Amino acid sequence: MLELYTIESCPYCAQMRADLEWKREAFIEYDVEKDPGALKRVVKLCEGDCNVPVLVRNGEVVQVGYEGRSCYARVDR
Repeated sequence: MLELYTIESCPYCAQMRADLEWKREAFIEYDVEKDPGALKRVVKLCEGDCNVPVLVRNGEVVQVGYEGRSCYARVDR
């Protein structure tokens, strides 16, 4: 199962979500601004980086950003 880490205001997160839906990929989406547990997981996976979208498969980061673009998630850690 894919995990998609996003923030609501990021257009690249929306593009990645739409692409996954178009490809009919099953995924679970986590908004790191609203879910403190998801924020902790993604910060750990990305070794402190907090750019989104982040796509994870089986606990491994497979993609950060969408088509070379990303947004910085401004959240209190």
